[in-house]
Amino acid sequence: MLSDKRKKRVKRLKRFILIAIACMVLIPFALCIYLGIRVRSLEGQVTSLTLELKNAEASVQGSEADRTAEMETEEELTEADSIRRWEESQTERPRGAQTPAPGIRKVCLTFDDGPSMYTDQILDILKEYNVKATFFVVAKGKEPYEEAYRRILAEGHTLGMHSYSHVYRDIYSSKEAFIGDLNMLQEYLHDVTGVYPQIYRFPGGSGNHAGAVDIRELTDYLAEIDVKYYDWNISSGDATGRKLSSDQIIANCTNGLENYGTAIILLHDAADKKSTVEALPGLIEKILSLPDTVIVPITDDIMPVQQRESNKIN
Repeated sequence: MLSDKRKKRVKRLKRFILIAIACMVLIPFALCIYLGIRVRSLEGQVTSLTLELKNAEASVQGSEADRTAEMETEEELTEADSIRRWEESQTERPRGAQTPAPGIRKVCLTFDDGPSMYTDQILDILKEYNVKATFFVVAKGKEPYEEAYRRILAEGHTLGMHSYSHVYRDIYSSKEAFIGDLNMLQEYLHDVTGVYPQIYRFPGGSGNHAGAVDIRELTDYLAEIDVKYYDWNISSGDATGRKLSSDQIIANCTNGLENYGTAIILLHDAADKKSTVEALPGLIEKILSLPDTVIVPITDDIMPVQQRESNKIN
C-alpha cells in the first residue's frame, strides 16, 4: 500500500518536473517570438517615420528651391523688362547721354552681376587687349571671388556696386532696405579690398519697376553720400532671356555707337553668360577699329547716363 502511494508521488513529481521543464522551454520561446514581432513592428514604424521625415525634408527643400527659382526668374524678368522699356524709350535719350562731337569717342564696357566663374577669363581678355572696364559687382562671399575683387582693382579697372543681395523684392521694398543693402555691400568690398567704391548701378537700372519705392528717394540718398549712379545707353542684349550668339552681341553693342560721344555698354559677368565672354575679343577689336574711339573705364570725368529720375509705381 505504501509502495503504491510512493509510486503515485513519484509519478506526480515527474509530471511536475516535466511541466516545469516544458514551461522553462516554452515561455522563453514564446517570449522571443513576441519580442521578435514587437521589434519588427517597431522597425516598421521607424522606417515609416524616416520616410515621412525624408519626404517632409524633400518637400521643404523643394519649396525653397521653387522659391529660389521663382525669385531668380522674377529678377531676370524684371531686368529684361527694364531693358525692354529702355530700348523702347531710345527715341528720347537717357539723361546724361552725349551727342557726338569732334574729338575722341569714349566707350565704357561695364559688367554687371559678377564676380563669376568667368571673371578671370574676362580679365585675361581685357589684359590681352590692354583695355580697362568697369565691374558693377554683388557680394559673392569668400574665395575665389574675394581674389577677383582685388584683381579688378589691381589691374586698373573700376570697381562699382550693384547691390549686396541682388534680391529685387528686398532691395526695393523701402528706402531703408535699399540703404541697408548698399551699406552692407560697401563695407564688404572695403573689408575685402580696402577701398570704398563710389559708383553704383541699380539692379535692373534706375528705370526698373521692381518696387513701390520712388526711385527719386534712392537717387537723392546716393547724391547725399556722394555716390554716382550709372545706367547705360547701349545694351548687349545678354540679359533679355534670349540666347544670343557672339555676332549678335557684338552687333548689339556696336550698332548705333556712332550716336554717342560717350557710350556706356551693358554686359553681364555671370555663370550663364558664356556667349558674352566669347564675344568679348571680337567686340573689343570692332570698337578699337572705329576711328577716334577708345575704350575707357568709368571715372569721375565720365558723365553719368541715367535712364529716369522717377519710377514710382502707382
